[in-house]
Amino acid sequence: MDTPKAVVEALARAPDVVVPLVREVPASILKRRPAPSRWSAHEHACHLAHVHALFFERLDLMLREPQPFIGGYQPGEQDADDMLLRMDLDESLERYVADRARLVSRLRTLSDGDWARSARHEEYRAYSVFIMFRHVALHDFLHGYRIEELLLRPDWATDDATGAPTA
Repeated sequence: MDTPKAVVEALARAPDVVVPLVREVPASILKRRPAPSRWSAHEHACHLAHVHALFFERLDLMLREPQPFIGGYQPGEQDADDMLLRMDLDESLERYVADRARLVSRLRTLSDGDWARSARHEEYRAYSVFIMFRHVALHDFLHGYRIEELLLRPDWATDDATGAPTA
Protein backbone atom coordinates (compact mmCIF):
# COMPACT_ATOMS: atom_id res chain seq x y z
CA MET A 1 0.00 0.00 0.00
CA ASP A 2 2.21 2.74 -1.28
CA THR A 3 -0.36 5.14 -2.71
CA PRO A 4 -3.49 6.80 -1.33
CA LYS A 5 -5.55 4.90 -3.92
CA ALA A 6 -4.22 1.55 -2.65
CA VAL A 7 -4.93 2.56 0.96
CA VAL A 8 -8.49 3.61 0.12
CA GLU A 9 -9.09 0.34 -1.76
CA ALA A 10 -7.85 -1.68 1.24
CA LEU A 11 -10.06 0.35 3.59
CA ALA A 12 -13.06 -0.17 1.31
CA ARG A 13 -12.49 -3.96 1.20
CA ALA A 14 -11.90 -4.51 4.91
CA PRO A 15 -15.56 -4.83 6.00
CA ASP A 16 -16.10 -7.46 3.29
CA VAL A 17 -13.32 -9.49 4.91
CA VAL A 18 -13.93 -8.83 8.60
CA VAL A 19 -17.73 -9.01 8.87
CA PRO A 20 -18.16 -12.46 7.27
CA LEU A 21 -15.27 -13.71 9.39
CA VAL A 22 -16.99 -12.53 12.58
CA ARG A 23 -20.21 -14.20 11.42
CA GLU A 24 -18.35 -17.54 11.20
CA VAL A 25 -17.53 -17.50 14.90
CA PRO A 26 -19.96 -19.73 16.83
CA ALA A 27 -21.99 -17.88 19.45
CA SER A 28 -20.62 -20.21 22.12
CA ILE A 29 -17.09 -18.80 21.70
CA LEU A 30 -17.83 -15.30 20.39
CA LYS A 31 -17.25 -13.61 23.76
CA ARG A 32 -14.73 -16.12 25.07
CA ARG A 33 -11.40 -14.56 25.94
CA PRO A 34 -8.25 -16.61 25.37
CA ALA A 35 -6.80 -15.14 28.59
CA PRO A 36 -8.08 -12.60 31.16
CA SER A 37 -6.48 -9.56 29.49
CA ARG A 38 -6.82 -10.72 25.85
CA TRP A 39 -9.79 -9.87 23.65
CA SER A 40 -12.51 -12.18 22.38
CA ALA A 41 -13.64 -12.19 18.74
CA HIS A 42 -16.61 -10.03 19.82
CA GLU A 43 -14.25 -7.45 21.34
CA HIS A 44 -11.97 -7.34 18.29
CA ALA A 45 -14.99 -6.72 16.05
CA CYS A 46 -16.56 -4.07 18.29
CA HIS A 47 -13.21 -2.31 18.63
CA LEU A 48 -13.10 -1.76 14.86
CA ALA A 49 -16.42 0.09 15.05
CA HIS A 50 -15.47 1.97 18.19
CA VAL A 51 -12.25 3.51 16.84
CA HIS A 52 -13.74 5.05 13.71
CA ALA A 53 -14.71 8.20 15.61
CA LEU A 54 -11.09 8.62 16.69
CA PHE A 55 -9.85 8.59 13.10
CA PHE A 56 -12.51 11.03 11.89
CA GLU A 57 -11.44 13.39 14.70
CA ARG A 58 -7.77 13.00 13.82
CA LEU A 59 -8.44 13.63 10.13
CA ASP A 60 -10.39 16.80 10.91
CA LEU A 61 -7.61 18.00 13.22
CA MET A 62 -4.85 17.29 10.71
CA LEU A 63 -6.68 19.05 7.87
CA ARG A 64 -7.52 22.03 10.06
CA GLU A 65 -4.30 22.72 11.99
CA PRO A 66 -0.66 22.89 10.94
CA GLN A 67 1.43 20.28 12.81
CA PRO A 68 -1.17 19.26 15.44
CA PHE A 69 -0.29 16.92 18.28
CA ILE A 70 -1.91 13.48 18.27
CA GLY A 71 -1.99 11.57 21.54
CA GLY A 72 -1.76 7.80 21.63
CA TYR A 73 -4.73 5.52 22.21
CA GLN A 74 -4.34 2.46 24.39
CA PRO A 75 -7.75 0.76 24.63
CA GLY A 76 -6.61 -1.63 27.37
CA GLU A 77 -5.64 1.34 29.53
CA GLN A 78 -8.11 4.05 28.51
CA ASP A 79 -11.36 2.06 28.30
CA ALA A 80 -13.15 -0.10 30.87
CA ASP A 81 -12.12 -3.74 30.65
CA ASP A 82 -15.64 -4.86 29.74
CA MET A 83 -16.63 -1.92 27.51
CA LEU A 84 -16.34 -3.86 24.25
CA LEU A 85 -18.04 -6.95 25.71
CA ARG A 86 -21.05 -4.79 26.60
CA MET A 87 -21.42 -3.45 23.06
CA ASP A 88 -24.06 -4.94 20.78
CA LEU A 89 -22.22 -6.86 18.07
CA ASP A 90 -24.81 -6.44 15.32
CA GLU A 91 -25.07 -2.68 15.91
CA SER A 92 -21.28 -2.41 16.04
CA LEU A 93 -20.81 -4.25 12.75
CA GLU A 94 -23.50 -2.12 11.08
CA ARG A 95 -21.77 1.03 12.37
CA TYR A 96 -18.37 -0.27 11.19
CA VAL A 97 -19.71 -0.82 7.67
CA ALA A 98 -21.55 2.53 7.53
CA ASP A 99 -18.68 4.53 9.04
CA ARG A 100 -16.20 2.86 6.74
CA ALA A 101 -18.27 3.75 3.67
CA ARG A 102 -18.47 7.35 4.91
CA LEU A 103 -14.71 7.40 5.57
CA VAL A 104 -13.86 5.97 2.15
CA SER A 105 -16.10 8.54 0.46
CA ARG A 106 -14.38 11.33 2.33
CA LEU A 107 -10.87 10.04 1.65
CA ARG A 108 -11.62 9.88 -2.07
CA THR A 109 -12.09 13.67 -2.03
CA LEU A 110 -8.68 14.44 -0.49
CA SER A 111 -6.02 16.16 -2.55
CA ASP A 112 -2.40 15.01 -2.71
CA GLY A 113 -1.60 17.87 -0.34
CA ASP A 114 -4.21 16.64 2.14
CA TRP A 115 -2.70 13.14 2.13
CA ALA A 116 0.71 14.65 2.90
CA ARG A 117 -0.51 16.71 5.89
CA SER A 118 1.36 15.69 9.01
CA ALA A 119 1.14 15.78 12.77
CA ARG A 120 3.36 15.15 15.74
CA HIS A 121 2.31 11.82 17.24
CA GLU A 122 3.03 10.67 20.76
CA GLU A 123 3.99 7.15 19.61
CA TYR A 124 5.49 7.56 16.11
CA ARG A 125 8.43 9.48 14.66
CA ALA A 126 6.39 10.31 11.53
CA TYR A 127 2.64 10.64 11.09
CA SER A 128 0.69 11.92 8.10
CA VAL A 129 -2.83 11.47 6.80
CA PHE A 130 -1.42 8.79 4.49
CA ILE A 131 0.39 6.97 7.31
CA MET A 132 -2.68 7.20 9.56
CA PHE A 133 -4.99 5.55 7.06
CA ARG A 134 -2.45 2.97 5.96
CA HIS A 135 -2.23 2.18 9.67
CA VAL A 136 -6.05 1.88 9.86
CA ALA A 137 -6.07 -0.57 6.94
CA LEU A 138 -3.36 -2.70 8.54
CA HIS A 139 -5.19 -2.43 11.88
CA ASP A 140 -8.39 -3.85 10.32
CA PHE A 141 -6.56 -6.86 8.99
CA LEU A 142 -4.66 -7.39 12.25
CA HIS A 143 -7.96 -7.64 14.11
CA GLY A 144 -9.37 -9.86 11.36
CA TYR A 145 -6.39 -12.14 11.82
CA ARG A 146 -6.93 -12.22 15.61
CA ILE A 147 -10.60 -13.12 15.06
CA GLU A 148 -9.61 -15.96 12.75
CA GLU A 149 -7.05 -17.23 15.28
CA LEU A 150 -9.83 -17.47 17.88
CA LEU A 151 -12.22 -19.07 15.41
CA LEU A 152 -9.69 -21.78 14.54
CA ARG A 153 -8.31 -22.57 18.01
CA PRO A 154 -8.14 -26.36 18.20
CA ASP A 155 -8.82 -26.32 21.95
CA TRP A 156 -12.05 -24.39 21.33
CA ALA A 157 -13.56 -26.93 18.95
CA THR A 158 -17.35 -26.76 18.70
CA ASP A 159 -20.03 -29.13 17.54
CA ASP A 160 -20.76 -27.94 14.00
CA ALA A 161 -24.49 -28.59 14.34
CA THR A 162 -25.06 -26.74 17.61
CA GLY A 163 -22.02 -24.49 17.97
CA ALA A 164 -21.59 -25.79 21.51
CA PRO A 165 -18.04 -26.43 22.77
CA THR A 166 -17.05 -30.09 22.44
CA ALA A 167 -14.61 -29.99 25.34
